[in-house]
Amino acid sequence: MSEKELIICGKTALGIEFGSTRIKGVLTDLDGHVLAVGFHDWENSLVNGIWTYSLEEIEAGLRHCYTAVREKVEEKYGVDLETVGAIGISAMMHGYIALDETGKFLTPFQTWRNSNTEKAADTLTELFQYNIPLRWTGAHLYQCVLDDEEHLKKVDFVTTLASYIHWRLTGEKVIGIGDASGIFPIDSETHDYDQTMVDKFDELIAPKGYTWKLRDVLPKVLVAGQEAGCLTEEGAAFLDGSGMLKAGIPLCPPEGDAGTGMVATNSVAPRTANVSAGTSAFAMVVLEKPLSKLYREIDMVTTPTGFPVAMSHANNGTSDLNAWVNLFKEFSELMGHPADVGALFGRLYMNSLQGDPDCGGLLSYGYLSGEGITHINEGRPLFARTPDSKFTLANFMRAHLYTSLGAVKLGMDILLKDEGVKMDKVFGHGGFFKTPGVGQRYLAAAVNTPVTCMATASEGGPWGMALLAAYMIDGRKDGKLEDYLEKRIFSGMVGTTIEPDPEEVKGMETFMKHYSDGLDIERAAVNTMKW
Repeated sequence: MSEKELIICGKTALGIEFGSTRIKGVLTDLDGHVLAVGFHDWENSLVNGIWTYSLEEIEAGLRHCYTAVREKVEEKYGVDLETVGAIGISAMMHGYIALDETGKFLTPFQTWRNSNTEKAADTLTELFQYNIPLRWTGAHLYQCVLDDEEHLKKVDFVTTLASYIHWRLTGEKVIGIGDASGIFPIDSETHDYDQTMVDKFDELIAPKGYTWKLRDVLPKVLVAGQEAGCLTEEGAAFLDGSGMLKAGIPLCPPEGDAGTGMVATNSVAPRTANVSAGTSAFAMVVLEKPLSKLYREIDMVTTPTGFPVAMSHANNGTSDLNAWVNLFKEFSELMGHPADVGALFGRLYMNSLQGDPDCGGLLSYGYLSGEGITHINEGRPLFARTPDSKFTLANFMRAHLYTSLGAVKLGMDILLKDEGVKMDKVFGHGGFFKTPGVGQRYLAAAVNTPVTCMATASEGGPWGMALLAAYMIDGRKDGKLEDYLEKRIFSGMVGTTIEPDPEEVKGMETFMKHYSDGLDIERAAVNTMKW
């Protein structure tokens, strides 16, 4: 069939992912070839000390993103987008959405970026002897318990953004196991929340006298390939304001951006790894065996099929770097030479390659928010140098690119150096890798391992979500998810691999020593910059 015929017949899959700065939709055929892309840019807001997106922003952004995909289909193929084979919804993991029995928000949506849950996370980690990061939904829920939040008396459903959108489209309170692993610890044998820990949580909150227990309010856990409901009439109207989209389309389990990143890089089997770098940065290694002990810097999550995954998750990635590029854009306009922001990113990234391997002694922290890996609960972006640092534009950009990987590298060092975790493959994806040969080169230096970027790297999570949707309706005949990806999607796909440069590995280690030694500067900034 032609691409147009595939669209008309619904032999397609649509993945929509709510990222931190962009909601993106990718329509593919059932072999993963991209047919149309649409997006909606947005930014989180700091409201009363909480990083959030309003319900109005969430709803409008979803519709605008879908409309952009539909209009691209009309423009490119001359047909109306009336149906697709399957839909998948993904979003930034973790955070907290609490609804009452009518579906009304009881509190503002709290994103993964919030770090106001330290007491809850510490208590649960001690109770479970299992690392509970500050951003996990379970940590947010228990912090509300500790704070005696009134809304807990009315709570009916506690979930993540992806699961919430899925519920709005289907009426089903379910979640993919990868996203679920950012809510509460998962038992990879049962593919469900860890029952022993569920019992401990229920016992912990029992004195509060709530009418609910943990399983009453959390979504049901599903794995890749399982059916997760169909688009309702209300869901179709919610998604597509034009009224063209028909109800009845099956949806796969909603997933987190960690899971879609694994799929998008074919990193779902043991000894595979991927690094997603953009507004946040996280590295995920699919494990052969459990870690030797608990690390507060390492999250334990799962692949979309339930394999255990060690994750080094940094809240802060390229946000501060993006702000500097926008400053350079303002300067170019001031000088009468307006620059396209995409071209500006490319030029500045490429110029960074002329910098010193250790960034010439320059140091920066892109901490817009707190950073769990370094145990700093608020953010203050800053740039520092010594009088004899080599203050050049190339070193400046290189330092900001290095520091975008700084916190996540600290976690990876635990896995690679302390635990001796083995990786056969490392894939990079996300906006950090959009300029060829730059971010990929710096990641190779950071993990001292060859790094591969596929041609689809810039499509990222939404493409991975579309693959999960396609797997549910057409890929299970190829076997397990990893078999489907290896045989059907990535077989013969072109990618580029960069080997680590010994001088850059050494330079990165020097920069990271400065980074670690300088963390007291960041802490002092948090303590003193209170305005």
